[in-house]
Amino acid sequence: MLKRDAKFQIGQVVRHRFYPFRGVVFDVDPTFNNTEEWWQSIPAEVRPRKDQPFYHLLAENEETEYVAYVSEQNLLEDETGRPIRHPEVSHFFGSLENGVYQLRSDIAH
Repeated sequence: MLKRDAKFQIGQVVRHRFYPFRGVVFDVDPTFNNTEEWWQSIPAEVRPRKDQPFYHLLAENEETEYVAYVSEQNLLEDETGRPIRHPEVSHFFGSLENGVYQLRSDIAH
């Protein structure tokens, strides 16, 4: 499998390439690290490769907030500058600066 650096960083606000949601990265897997069943549930025409970083997001769409697991190929930088309204954001992060939330000092390691 191809190993490479993640394009997006923890705290960065991103949006999905195809679906109408955005979120903040709170964890990164260097390659796919979910179940085969989850991967197979993605329609084949948009199913991502496994040999790329996958991001855990505190995500939101028009209706709700949730946690998403998204491949790097399906994410773009969010350039709106708007904060994420997910209720867990303040648990992990402090202020939003230039599209990147600052990790809270009490949980940084």
